Parts: sequence; C-alpha cells; structure tokens
Amino acid sequence: MLGSAAQDYLKNIYKLQLEHEQVTPALLAARMAVSAPAVSKMLRRLQSLKLVNYTRNQHLSLTPSGEQIALEVIRHHRLLEVYLMQALGYTWDQVDEEAERLEHHISEEFEDRIDSLLGYPTHDPHGDPIPTREGHMEPPTRGTLADLSPGQGGRISRVSDDDPAMLRYMGRLGLYPNAPIRMLEQEPFGGPLLVRVAGVEHAIGRELAGHVFVTKSEEEPL
Repeated sequence: MLGSAAQDYLKNIYKLQLEHEQVTPALLAARMAVSAPAVSKMLRRLQSLKLVNYTRNQHLSLTPSGEQIALEVIRHHRLLEVYLMQALGYTWDQVDEEAERLEHHISEEFEDRIDSLLGYPTHDPHGDPIPTREGHMEPPTRGTLADLSPGQGGRISRVSDDDPAMLRYMGRLGLYPNAPIRMLEQEPFGGPLLVRVAGVEHAIGRELAGHVFVTKSEEEPL
C-alpha cells in the first residue's frame, strides 16, 4: 500500500501540472517545503513504481496510474472539506488543515457515504472541483480578479485556500464562490482595486485579487 507521504507527492505534482507548463523537482520541493535530496529520493521511488515519469533535473509528470491515485486523494480531501463544514460546523479557513490529516485514512465506503449524505457535491467550499469517483475532474478556472478591466464582471468561481488568514479576510469581504463581482476602478502604479462584491464596494490589494478566480460575464446582476 502506498504511504501518505507518497500520496502527497502525487497530489502536489498533479496540482502543479495544472498551474505550470513544466513541473521540476525544484518547484515540487518549494511547494512541499522539503529538501531537494528528499524530493529526489521520493521521485526515484515513485518512478520505480511507474507512478511518475522523471529524469533528473528535468520536468516530471504523472503516469496514468499516478494521476488516478492523485485524483482519488484530491477527491477524499475535497469531500472531507464539504463534510467538515456542512456536518461538523468547521469554517472554510479550518477545513483544509483538518482534511489534510484525514484524507489518507478514509475507506471507499466512507467516501461513498459522505458523498451521498452531502448530495453528491461537485465543488469544495473554496470552489475547487471535486473529482468524480471515476477520476474525472473539470479544469479549474484560471482567470483572476486581477485580470479584469474596469467595467468587467462575473462570478467568483474559486479562491486560493493555502492561507487561513487570507480566507478569513476574504470572508469578511464576501469573496465567496458564486458571489457576483465587478471591477470598478484600478488605481495606477500598483494601487488598490475598487470592486463591487454582491452589491458592496471594497478596495482590495492586487496580491489578494490574484487569489480570487473569476468566470467573466457581462450579464451578472450586481
């Protein structure tokens, strides 16, 4: 049985493949906050198990078998996030860390039961798509709030969930998935952005805007 550490490597390689044209060992080491020698050792093991395609100092990718395992772990994680919020009262800034601890230890039967109990959700609390049991997952939205021009709008599709403090701040501003949003003004020289979220105006920084992913539409009610 593949251990939790190996599963974490596969999960993070998969996520990096969605974000970058090429995934390198150095990029993976930075993402997981581990040393280069530790990454090389694990990649050699995963390569021997035919889960990763890897050539030293070159880009790496998952094999179909590696991708299947990564998607299963991601499915567990995101279903758990929904379950923790809806059934146990966790807030959206708490669920990622808790799901990280549990994702490797639930059975397929438990997965099926919470999926049914939750009404077969398609997205987690942060708007990220949940892979199907068959291992299919819709591509995540890539365009961010920072990419909008004044006058453009749409709906928030997902937000980055890496920083609990950032999520708490986003929550205070109403930057939740499916909230309508429109860019009103952009101050020059890296200044703040004036946006309207669900009818309320806010000035937010460009760094934060880069963590809010938006599906554009000119017909959203605001």
